[in-house]
Amino acid sequence: MTNHATMHAISQDEYGTPDVLKETEVPRPKPGPSEILVAVRASGLNPTDWKHRTGGMFLDRLPLVLGWDVSGVVEEVGYGVTLFKPGDEVFGMLPYPYGVGAHAEYVKGPARAFTHKPDSIDHVQAGALPLAALTAYQALVDTAQVRPGQRVLVHAAAGGVGHLAVQIAKALGAYVIGTASEPKHEFLRSLGADEVIDYRSVDFRDVVGDVDVVLDTISGETRVRSLEVLRPGGVLVSLLPGTDPEEPAKAEARGVRVETLLVEADQAGMKAVAELASSGALRAHVEGVFPLAEAAKAHAVGETGRVTGKLVLTVGS
Repeated sequence: MTNHATMHAISQDEYGTPDVLKETEVPRPKPGPSEILVAVRASGLNPTDWKHRTGGMFLDRLPLVLGWDVSGVVEEVGYGVTLFKPGDEVFGMLPYPYGVGAHAEYVKGPARAFTHKPDSIDHVQAGALPLAALTAYQALVDTAQVRPGQRVLVHAAAGGVGHLAVQIAKALGAYVIGTASEPKHEFLRSLGADEVIDYRSVDFRDVVGDVDVVLDTISGETRVRSLEVLRPGGVLVSLLPGTDPEEPAKAEARGVRVETLLVEADQAGMKAVAELASSGALRAHVEGVFPLAEAAKAHAVGETGRVTGKLVLTVGS
């Protein structure tokens, strides 16, 4: 007999290496007002997962169930929810960072963090998209307001956020330049990148300039040097804090804007991601798929830093 009071989840009682992740039985959540309960079918992994696993970021509570990406089937709706019914296939990102918990059989979240999953993509594809695609969309559309014909430089363009940002920028009509190691150049060209730079052998400042928008997923020296390739009026959007105390003065002197972005749950953004995915303009490259019980193995693969695209955990049938 199925126990509806509990569920399986990947939990940790301490911070540390992937070995701290254990499959365990935990209470099954109940949706509150304006929330839905989703039977998870797939959930993407992102660098923020292993960073939180080791501690030192936003979440200081244990035990901890990680995961923000969700694709699944609505199991139950809370009071006041009108957008979804049980049986609907949905995908979305749980509110970052405190709404965590997708690496489980069920998860609850605000109804408006989700949208309907396109029929044209499966749960693995949908589970790979939310956090990384929303990050790229909020950086390029909401923050930088990329326009057709603009020059966009994407750092770590073959990574989870980067490879989706290349596709979104192309869908916006931009001329896209990506940095990546040479073996990943053909992959980026297949996504539509107009130029690709091997960061291992070339200083991007020597081969690119007059850039309107830089999406920096690395920070550090990459963020510092990126200011030099922006044209006046350009914008640098970084996903990590800067390290240069003189950055504001340098940006002002060059007439450019610098923003540090933290992704937010966003139904309008998820609807835009769904439309791009449905049209074929946006597709996650999924390098590895792991059953929920092998989450520790997936973490170990992910934190090598050599993954192209995304890794995904699958749950249930």
